[in-house]
Amino acid sequence: MRTFAEPAARPDSGRPPTLLALRALKLGDLLVAVPALKALKRAYPDHELVYAGPAWLAPVLELIPAVDAHLPTPGLDDLLPLRPHMIDVAANLHGNGPESRRIISALQPRHRIVHSAPADPTAGLEADDGPGWQDGVLERHRWARLVNAFGADADKDDVGILVPAAPPPVEGAAVVHVGAFYGSRQWPVGRFAAVARSLAGDGMRVVVTGDGGRDLPRARAVAEAAGLSEADVLAGSLDLTGFAATIAAAAVVVTADTGAAHLASAYGTPSVVIFGPAPPEEWGPPPGPHVVLTEARLRRGDAFASDPDPALLAVDAHQVLDAARRVHRPR
Repeated sequence: MRTFAEPAARPDSGRPPTLLALRALKLGDLLVAVPALKALKRAYPDHELVYAGPAWLAPVLELIPAVDAHLPTPGLDDLLPLRPHMIDVAANLHGNGPESRRIISALQPRHRIVHSAPADPTAGLEADDGPGWQDGVLERHRWARLVNAFGADADKDDVGILVPAAPPPVEGAAVVHVGAFYGSRQWPVGRFAAVARSLAGDGMRVVVTGDGGRDLPRARAVAEAAGLSEADVLAGSLDLTGFAATIAAAAVVVTADTGAAHLASAYGTPSVVIFGPAPPEEWGPPPGPHVVLTEARLRRGDAFASDPDPALLAVDAHQVLDAARRVHRPR
């Protein structure tokens, strides 16, 4: 993915105008914004669409044809390294708080695609016009609704992205993804292992994925308890492109509500998604071969907790295994 650099000349120099979309968040957050990004590119086909988000997402941005360039943006602590008036259209796909509003305002674009917000003189923010922010809505719908209010035509379920050109390290496997950034989404190792063991007993190739740092001990423990080989532990050995390719080629993906689940949605790969602190009504998959498992009445909802959410723990291995057997793609 090409890194965006501010042009030395003014916007009328013959270079295409720039549409910047701010969303300095994680993989799943990028993927639920894909419908809005596609719609923005259709609405502004002559603009260069620049995604302002974390640098490590660049391999996945390559798989979204609507995105032309990437401005690495680790968070909202600093303003973007761009001069005022260099951006023609700026879309706040990050949120509606003062931090993201401040970044968009500092760009002084010709046109802003933002939610409505009152003026905040203490933060130097003027009032913004746009659709009102809604709590508790499907995240894909939130951003599709925003861009639609400004003349785009977004379908909230249009989440598809390209499959990486490089072949996956394994095809047709059951991918058991044990990764989760916070403990609140960490389904127990023993339950992952029980599912992996049974799917392997069904004759499926089973691989265990996750981050190479914090997730690797969990991945190895799952593989050992399930009787899998060391070669079946892919945690830590895949870059983001290889991970996407593995999800795209999988027979089924078993995961908590993480980026792996959103990649499965993007590829229409059958998935079983175990929800904990986040409600599926806000972060669930689009229609397709996806099964959501949770226990809403027990949800504590603390995404940053160090221990698993009760809504996650209420889901047992038998439920996950039954769902995986129902939706998996035959070899």
